[in-house]
Amino acid sequence: MATLFNRKNQQPAIHGVLFDLDGTLLDTAPDMTHALNLLLEEEGKQPLSFEVCRDHVSHGSIAMITLGFGTRQSASDLERRRQRFLHIYEKNLCVDTKLFDGMDETLDFLEEYKIKWGVVTNKPEFLTLPLMDQLDLTGRACSIISGDTLKQRKPHPQPLYRAASQCGCLATECIYVGDAERDILAGNRANMRTLLASYGYIDESQNPVEWGANGIVEYPGEILDWIWG
Repeated sequence: MATLFNRKNQQPAIHGVLFDLDGTLLDTAPDMTHALNLLLEEEGKQPLSFEVCRDHVSHGSIAMITLGFGTRQSASDLERRRQRFLHIYEKNLCVDTKLFDGMDETLDFLEEYKIKWGVVTNKPEFLTLPLMDQLDLTGRACSIISGDTLKQRKPHPQPLYRAASQCGCLATECIYVGDAERDILAGNRANMRTLLASYGYIDESQNPVEWGANGIVEYPGEILDWIWG
């Protein structure tokens, strides 16, 4: 980060940084894995390891239920289990969840240099807002757009346009950082610079190099290298 401080008198090219939530800003995998394993226990099934669950978290509740119970469950069973999973998760929302290592320093840097930051996630609002509150992040973010804030959700670009507007930025002045293909698609469609968070929840079956991101960051501090263009 030393090279960044040498640029402190330069005008940054970027005025807003927007983050996906799960797998990008926050490491939510421990609590989501715990919720799934409590549900599996309720139904008499063996728990899954954290390593098995981790890379499915960014794909949401349906993906987690499919991971735990397979693809042959009925639609009604899947929905019943999904609702129960969400209920369990809501009650244990922020036990082991935390910012990824290095993210707190990254946010501090953005705030010090008056660069706005916000969140655009497909996670529903009833989970997103309490989670941000419990981590004391709500007052720091210029915008928090959840999966049900608007009619559209990622990969549609509209949530990113809304977040940029709330941060007082043009979309072209923003970076969007995410760990899923829909994140990169949404950011590209919004004409933002896009960064793939390779430290996030990406499973072995995916080939993120093909997603079309402008860059790949291996840890949060590398995001700052893109602020000055």
